[in-house]
Amino acid sequence: MSDTLWAALALFLMLEGLLPFLSPGLWRRVFSEMLQMRDGQIRFFGLICLALGVAIWWWID
Repeated sequence: MSDTLWAALALFLMLEGLLPFLSPGLWRRVFSEMLQMRDGQIRFFGLICLALGVAIWWWID
């Protein structure tokens, strides 16, 4: 179980680092636009990401 958790963390970090590595200007624009969003919009985006992650986890397990 712990090997899977470490593998998932490693994959997460690789995916998170991909956009700033490949296109730092685009990453900066996306990040600055996210700062302009209201809390409710950010929470909704977080909820969608959580639901999608749980659905994928349930599907592969």
